[in-house]
Amino acid sequence: MTLADSYTNDSRAKRNVAVLVAAQAILGAQMPMIFTIGGLAGQSLASNPCLATLPISLIVLGSMLAATPISAIMQKWGRRAGFLIGALAGALGGAVGAYGLYLSSFPIFLAGSLLTGIYMSAHGFYRFAAADTASDAFRPKAISYVMAGGLAAAIIGPQAVKATSDAYVIPFLGTYFAVIAVNLLGALLFFFLDIPRPAPPAADSPRGRSRMELLKTPRIAVAVICAMVSYALMNLVMTSTPLAVVGCGYDRADAADVVTSHVLAMYVPSFFTGHLIARFGVEKVVAAGLVVLAAAGVVALQGVDLNNFFIALILLGLGWNFGFIGATTMLAGAHEPHERGRMQGLNDLLVFGGVTMASLASGGLMNCSGGSPVEGWTAVNLAMVPFLTLAGGALIWLMLRPKDA
Repeated sequence: MTLADSYTNDSRAKRNVAVLVAAQAILGAQMPMIFTIGGLAGQSLASNPCLATLPISLIVLGSMLAATPISAIMQKWGRRAGFLIGALAGALGGAVGAYGLYLSSFPIFLAGSLLTGIYMSAHGFYRFAAADTASDAFRPKAISYVMAGGLAAAIIGPQAVKATSDAYVIPFLGTYFAVIAVNLLGALLFFFLDIPRPAPPAADSPRGRSRMELLKTPRIAVAVICAMVSYALMNLVMTSTPLAVVGCGYDRADAADVVTSHVLAMYVPSFFTGHLIARFGVEKVVAAGLVVLAAAGVVALQGVDLNNFFIALILLGLGWNFGFIGATTMLAGAHEPHERGRMQGLNDLLVFGGVTMASLASGGLMNCSGGSPVEGWTAVNLAMVPFLTLAGGALIWLMLRPKDA
């Protein structure tokens, strides 16, 4: 590729990054909105408190189930088609969730959560779309900048919860109406996206590796493990946080503020994560992310003062940023373009499968593993240990392997 070609490609990439940053900010705001109130709404509707976080679990389950179909749609019809489907599914999920709240029906509310998972799946591909038209040099920065769009979402989402959660007699109904509006408005952005539709494979084009062959590639396997652990542990702790904050005697506004600080910490570092990867190498940045995730657990176990929640959740967000963006960058450079749809769909299937299990476990650990919210919060944070050990061990193994092995 010539310098002129690289400049042209990065000009297109920068335009696409701008669109995806706006989508991350507007459409992405619904995720902190739903994650702030999902467990609380579930607790008000469910007959068994152990099922309080089931709505969030079904969002992640829906994301896992949609990952492969959405990836296949994008591979065949382009990123725009997949992103539009995701936004429309998010609006439909918000409408069904609002109807469930109106009827006080936990099953209908859960159905809305499952539909919202289709949006969450499409949202996960923003980071890959940022890399599609970028040169090798610009790729980590493109991914990082798009993730940084979540900074606005971190502010918009929880503040929208404060403004809308008590807007109607039925708690949280106004928030779900806001989710519908966010999706319908945000969908318009994708008409400005300029990512070429993938060319259909020719009869003699390379078929690429099978899914099993891809997963047997050491760099891909470690990237997937680190992405799974970073995202799953972030979800495990964040899902329980509003329940823990309110359960320990603080109010919903405090819970929203803690979530705001957490989501800010998830996305603010994205302004420089790509530069850190370029300077120090992706493996070291992922390792730093795993260490910071462990530090979050240590702080959370020190007590349930409001400051402990704030510090632990800020560290949790920072650790997720380094671990997940690093793992995404590692994966993006480890497969061929014609393997993109197969590998990215498989990656998100596995990542969100792990996140589903984490969110399912979160409610049980928080509400049913002890006699008090403090004991439940302790159980949630202790559950991080074996998974951090797994990811850390895999990363060390990769870094110690001969480079040509």
